[in-house]
Amino acid sequence: MSVDAPTIVASADGTSIASYRAGTGPVVILVDAALSTHEQSRRLGALLEPRFTVVRYDRRGRAGSGDVAPGAADPAREVEDLAAVITANGGSAILFGSSSGAALALEAAAHLGDRVAGLVLYEPPFIVDDSRPPVPRDLPERIASEVVAGRRGRALALFLREAMSIPAVGVAAMRLTSNWAAGKRLVHTLGYDFAALAGTQDGRPLPRERWGGITARGVVMAGERSEPFFHDAARALSELLPRITYRSLEGGHHGSAVMSPGGIAAVFDELWASPTASA
Repeated sequence: MSVDAPTIVASADGTSIASYRAGTGPVVILVDAALSTHEQSRRLGALLEPRFTVVRYDRRGRAGSGDVAPGAADPAREVEDLAAVITANGGSAILFGSSSGAALALEAAAHLGDRVAGLVLYEPPFIVDDSRPPVPRDLPERIASEVVAGRRGRALALFLREAMSIPAVGVAAMRLTSNWAAGKRLVHTLGYDFAALAGTQDGRPLPRERWGGITARGVVMAGERSEPFFHDAARALSELLPRITYRSLEGGHHGSAVMSPGGIAAVFDELWASPTASA
């Protein structure tokens, strides 16, 4: 069972990062998606804890973590945050990332070398072809402007409609749920998600040189029920990184990492917890 008392570590710029550790075994750090805190990793963490030391943490500016430079949205700062969490938990870790969290995990692996011992990536939302429209280039600025003006609901609606392609009727329905208030509380952090995804949202091939330093082995997955562009992105990434293999998650969808993570947990067991798992 997860222990909810956080450990606070200091990132390189002095930002306080809250993390939550439980379990025993190889260290796994869970990197959440946009508009999420460590709470969204609770189910996956609980499945992994019997065989892994699981560290859930709040990304910069979210929940228990601070941000000494709000609005700067530099992915290098989030890599430094992950480096601090890794250091506080033995010096190396397997990283799991979902959606934009997968993009951040890739950035960390590219910059932190063998401190990242493995990668499990779920649906990095890269747009590598015409299987979905590109994200408008000015969307991050428009969302930031709405946040500065105090119109967090409008900012959230922009993200859901133009980045996630949720129809207007779906956004209207979300306004009636508790997720809407939670999203409004975190909408100011979307700049970090857009920064981690920069250069991957316009329908062009992935930048081959961007992750050239990655040596970790692992898996990139897309859910069987998810939109085709997630699968196109996962395949394209596996073609760039020879130690990262592509899989389709049976029955999976974009929310599987939060709602039904059993198939994702099984991949960790296969690669790192089973007696036959290879280095």
